[in-house]
Amino acid sequence: MINIDRFLADEQDPKAVEKVAGKLNDLLTSGEEILYLAVQKKPAVNLLPDCIAISNKRIFYCSPSNLGLTMNFKDISWKNIKEVSFKEGLLGSKFICVPQSGENIVTDFIPKVQVRKLHQAANQQLEEYKEMLRQQKLEENRASASSFNMPTPTATPVIELPIEEAIIIPETTVVETSKEDEIEQKLVKLKTLYDKQLITREEYEHKKAAILDSM
Repeated sequence: MINIDRFLADEQDPKAVEKVAGKLNDLLTSGEEILYLAVQKKPAVNLLPDCIAISNKRIFYCSPSNLGLTMNFKDISWKNIKEVSFKEGLLGSKFICVPQSGENIVTDFIPKVQVRKLHQAANQQLEEYKEMLRQQKLEENRASASSFNMPTPTATPVIELPIEEAIIIPETTVVETSKEDEIEQKLVKLKTLYDKQLITREEYEHKKAAILDSM
């Protein structure tokens, strides 16, 4: 259940917050929580204000309809948001959400204190989402480099010879030659990954040193 008391510190309309919070509680998914909630404050009549709620997964836009008897909700997830901003004015401020595609979503008449905290919460979540994507990309590149399948050396065919003509090849010599070939192949593949910019310079040098140390 959403605790509305923490969303009344910046002079939000208590009735609007209570009504919206009750509806949002049914829309939240597992692990999702509301971080901030801002309420419109229109200069003249402010009976049915719109609200904007920031969660750790998306932005909710809440608009009363049917004289306040029902509430319309629209949400946009962080993966579909390019950036957020705001503009302060004499009669309130505008909160602007720029989606990856489509028109900007603009909500006006947000009190100055609320729009600043709204932008701070939204911008922080957006940056955290971008950082998560960056880390996932790095992990994928590392996994691609470490799990690269090396070709299996072709087995040397066995030639049947008379006992007196058989040549015994020292086992250590075969192992050493095969290992040198394998290390050379690993270095070539690693250089290919680096040239294609699938791994960073630091990762390339680190893996190269590890391969050479295994000799």
